[in-house]
Amino acid sequence: MVNHQERLNRTFAALVDPTRRAILARLEREDGASISALAAPFAIKLPAVMKHLDVLDEAGLITRSKQGRVVTVRLSPKPMKEAMEWFRRYERFWTASLDRLAAYVEREEREARKKPR
Repeated sequence: MVNHQERLNRTFAALVDPTRRAILARLEREDGASISALAAPFAIKLPAVMKHLDVLDEAGLITRSKQGRVVTVRLSPKPMKEAMEWFRRYERFWTASLDRLAAYVEREEREARKKPR
């Protein structure tokens, strides 16, 4: 059985690659796509796309179903939900920094407006 930390590691490792993120983005917009349809926009061969799909499948980010000769791939949201929950635990750290950055930028803009041209 895969533990929570290992699932997160697989999710983040799968999300590192831009091709895999593009596949997930497409599946987010559609309710599923065939492997050949997913492969079409990429300048890589079908076996390479299949390897990307294997990584996404191992991370639990997709599911595959076969009907006849057509394999349909669908998005599986549970690992992304777990990743978002993990991010939310640390959100307070970057939220404070972003708030300070926004306040600094606003001060700088006010000062720039006060200066005569």
